[in-house]
Amino acid sequence: MFSLSWRAHLTVPAGAAIAVTGLTLAFAAPSAAAQPAAQPTGHGQAAKAPAARNGDNGTVKIHRATTAVTDRRNEPHVCAFYLDAFGFDSAQAVTWQIQSWPPTGDRSVVDQGSLALDSNGDGRTADQSLPNGHYKLFWNFAGEHGAAKHKVFWVSCPSSTPAPRPTHPGRPTHPGKPTPTAKPTCTPTPSPAAPTLRPAPVPAPSPASSSAPPAPAPVPVQTTLPVTG
Repeated sequence: MFSLSWRAHLTVPAGAAIAVTGLTLAFAAPSAAAQPAAQPTGHGQAAKAPAARNGDNGTVKIHRATTAVTDRRNEPHVCAFYLDAFGFDSAQAVTWQIQSWPPTGDRSVVDQGSLALDSNGDGRTADQSLPNGHYKLFWNFAGEHGAAKHKVFWVSCPSSTPAPRPTHPGRPTHPGKPTPTAKPTCTPTPSPAAPTLRPAPVPAPSPASSSAPPAPAPVPVQTTLPVTG
């Protein structure tokens, strides 16, 4: 009789405990199912930063004229160059200008243009050239939500003037040896031509100076002729 009574008293609390445990699990299961499972954040699956607002999600680079358009590096020291855009909105319209910038410039506009990007939001300008100096690019586009994108850069092209050629630096010089002077050349002076001697004119003989003897004077003849009359 004592054994049956002890078992009856033990069975009632055990059954109550099982019932309470079952109710607890039943209410906890829906709550656990409602919570999303944690995502792994291993290599290549790190949490992404909030994306930029449409219009401000691209970038622009300064490229040397020989750099590929797919290269995403920025090159702040150039000679001939172009502007290269990446990752803007599809077919976005861009306007840009370049100002001369201190310490070599006065913030005046020296170059400007416009550009229509492709369906991927990429595009490039034609090659540009500027005098040597410091410059700043201002890049504006449709739909921007902040200030223009900008880049500062230097233009440095080699001088077109050829360097002077050295005059045989390896040969020793002789400072004590005088430089021979050129001897004067004697140019003979032509002597004056001798005068031409002309014979003196011979006067023609006059009749009075003829060599013939003079005629004798007439001799009067005395005659005695009779006078008539």
